[in-house]
Amino acid sequence: MCVSALVAGGMAGAATTAAAADPEGAGVVSVEQVNDRQQTVMVFSPAMSRAIPVQVIRAAEPSRPTMYLLNGSGGGPNQSGWDAQTDVVSFLRAKDINVVTPYGGSNSYYTDWIRDDAVLGHNKWQSFLNDELPPVIEKFLGANGTRTLVGVSMSGTSVLNLAIAKPGYWNSVASYSGCAQTSDPIGHEFVRITVENWGGGKSVEDMWGPADNPLWRANDPFVNADRLRGTAVYLSSGTGIPAAPHDTPTDRRVLEGLIPLPVQVAFGGPIEAAIHYCTENLANRLHELNIPVTFDDRPVGTHSWGYWEDDLKQSWPFLAQSVGSRVN
Repeated sequence: MCVSALVAGGMAGAATTAAAADPEGAGVVSVEQVNDRQQTVMVFSPAMSRAIPVQVIRAAEPSRPTMYLLNGSGGGPNQSGWDAQTDVVSFLRAKDINVVTPYGGSNSYYTDWIRDDAVLGHNKWQSFLNDELPPVIEKFLGANGTRTLVGVSMSGTSVLNLAIAKPGYWNSVASYSGCAQTSDPIGHEFVRITVENWGGGKSVEDMWGPADNPLWRANDPFVNADRLRGTAVYLSSGTGIPAAPHDTPTDRRVLEGLIPLPVQVAFGGPIEAAIHYCTENLANRLHELNIPVTFDDRPVGTHSWGYWEDDLKQSWPFLAQSVGSRVN
């Protein structure tokens, strides 16, 4: 179900409003009911100085774990997120877990920027995701305090970054096609392209400063891989080689016109090949540090949603075990 349908469904249903826990602090501002177990929850973020829309799938039972499922570089609008591009809403609705997906943050790397950007605005996503959102939304959901963090593409980098910023807070992280190396010249350029070329941001220096700013190394999960100790880590990436069924005219996203197949292959192939290099490096680094890691090293696949839909399903038993959820 696409975002527009979710929001429309919520507006058609009964809308409720809940007071924030503290007028000056983070809290639930309003709730729109989408269906019996799906809601759009507005959560006020002091760090962001605004309310952030959060899509929620409630577990069928109370006191269950929570999955924070981050969108890619598009942030969710314009059919750019998990809900429009995959069938994971129905897949996860059937699972024993709450699912929380913030809506927005396009090309922000879900991090704390040192300056507001003329195009991308005010971004303090790390503060929101690591400090403000979990206590508010988990209390709202009646969750049990165990949590996993899942990201794809841009946010595949972000989930690793959030984990190194707060070691031990996340029971597990899963990064699908995310490049961990942000501070070396190649990684820095990839981040710049994502922020400026694809996202239209004025300057990547608004995020972590110039390339020699220590913030780039501080936000590099490869450099700080030792801080992942104690967090269950799942990595996946393809090699960039196109393959069936997703890199063909019969893929659902191609059939529905969500992405032209030539673009998926011509751009998604080289991007995934570069990310595979990053992912393999991080997996090797974690092995060197004797930190357990599960690496789904796919022999084929471009940088595209069909593979990430498969990745989430493939990683589900790992994620369920890491937070004490039922696999089936």
